[in-house]
Amino acid sequence: MTGLHLVRLDDFLARRWEDVVDLTLQHLAAVAVSLALATAIGVLIGLLVWDRPVPRAVSLTAAGIAITIPSLALLALLSPVLGLGWAPTIVALVFYSLLPIVRNTVVGLREVPSHLVESAQGMGMTPARVLLSVQLPLAWPVIVTGIRVAAQLTIGIAAIAAYVAGPGLGVYIFRGLSSLGSVNALNFALTGTLCVVLLALLVDGLFVLIARHSTPRGLRV
Repeated sequence: MTGLHLVRLDDFLARRWEDVVDLTLQHLAAVAVSLALATAIGVLIGLLVWDRPVPRAVSLTAAGIAITIPSLALLALLSPVLGLGWAPTIVALVFYSLLPIVRNTVVGLREVPSHLVESAQGMGMTPARVLLSVQLPLAWPVIVTGIRVAAQLTIGIAAIAAYVAGPGLGVYIFRGLSSLGSVNALNFALTGTLCVVLLALLVDGLFVLIARHSTPRGLRV
């Protein structure tokens, strides 16, 4: 019986592989766009608040509270304002990506040894130059880890965006769940789920390479 199910799934994939590839590329595009926006916003917030106790606490608390909002609820709230499709998907993904990026930016900057900062200042560097030339490069490995965590979050949450006609593999998952009992219901749900898992593994591997090649040589483990 198991073999028959595997054959049926193979046949299903053989007939719909172009559709699966298209949905996978849509999923990846939504994740890439939202992650780029979240990285720009999150790192900027981290740079502005890392050494200011009250703004830092407010930013991290707000981001922490935001991530507790159920994704379906957030998408439902966004859709009347932004419509269906890409817009609410991107906004929601950026929303959920901010916490790990802001937090790791703050942590990374705060962990830079103070004597290195003082040495840079003693060489006549301005505070802005010290931040960009010394602190940010040293904090980069921690920041990349936050972006990596955010990427995994967005890949999973992007599947739920099909609830508001969002792009990506969630289309197959929701189609399978909504047609339980039909011939291909399991194939739709299983294909969407497996592709999300594979995509998450590939993106995680990509971030391992990015971290390895973008980290200053002296900081590599």
